[in-house]
Amino acid sequence: MSVTVAIDAMGGDHGPVVTVAAAVRYARTHPDVRILLVGRREVIEKHLRATKADLGAQLEILEASEVIAMDEPPAQALRGKKDSSMRMAINLVKEGKADACVSAGNTGALMFISKFVLKTLPGIDRPAICFALPTRKGHTYVLDLGANVDCTAEHLLQFAVMGSTLACAIDGNERPSIGLLNVGEEEIKGSGVVKQAGELLRSSHLNFFGNVEGDDIYKGTTDVVVCDGFVGNVALKTSEGMAKMLGGILKEEFGRSMLAKLAGLIALPVLKRIRDRVDPNRYNGATLVGLRGVVVKSHGSADRISFECAIHGAVEDVRQDLLARINKQIELEHAQIAAAASA
Repeated sequence: MSVTVAIDAMGGDHGPVVTVAAAVRYARTHPDVRILLVGRREVIEKHLRATKADLGAQLEILEASEVIAMDEPPAQALRGKKDSSMRMAINLVKEGKADACVSAGNTGALMFISKFVLKTLPGIDRPAICFALPTRKGHTYVLDLGANVDCTAEHLLQFAVMGSTLACAIDGNERPSIGLLNVGEEEIKGSGVVKQAGELLRSSHLNFFGNVEGDDIYKGTTDVVVCDGFVGNVALKTSEGMAKMLGGILKEEFGRSMLAKLAGLIALPVLKRIRDRVDPNRYNGATLVGLRGVVVKSHGSADRISFECAIHGAVEDVRQDLLARINKQIELEHAQIAAAASA
């Protein structure tokens, strides 16, 4: 299946230095994927020359004169920069000229513009940011990770449906288990919204495991973990900070003496395997689920390898027909709720 991906080439902390190089690397190994590089033509052409790319029609540059800054207010970006590389890339998805959009740009602006341009799927009130976090058993999909700070119980149910569908589509898991992030496993614990969400999930057709706590994410207790965007973003940033701290401590300790350095050399193969299992580069690319189009958010600080992973994630979302699957699951959920109400 041929897939066309629109890339916001100007977005992110590094811009075309990363996005163009990653696009060329991906295109070289995936001849059935066409890539549209959206941004300032002269800048993109300069970086294409640096990569010595010669991929013909597989790569195309589309001019966009404006760039959305990483700290720009989302509403200002939406109203004031209609010719931005981000807006143009999303428009290509709406117009059917691209199957997916990938950006490492301003998260708030990407969510705001994507919702305005593409709208949400029927039965979905709000899109959510979904990301796969590494666990002892593989990975767990967590949503929402920052798009929706305040959520109702119905929103959390919708997130569960979308997360379950994503896990089913990408991993081939027919009955993904769902965990509701809470301050304890007991049903009586948590806020009113979380308790109500638990009731909705228990009465749904989903494979609801029950409440889970923060440490269950990395244990891999469930395939999907659901929470509001405030809690999810704090959990994500705390995890990233912990990983950086541990990496720094290991480096310091192995450098304290010649004996420690020798021990580090002996342990190097094990340390590399650990790094590969938890390397954020392998998990880069958060899907904005719930939209009428595939949009994938890359880390703003992504390097070439990790941005390439985000492109691959977008291609897989398209090939697994994620939007149609979410639509089907939402319809099934609504039918079940209606049947229960009339019983």
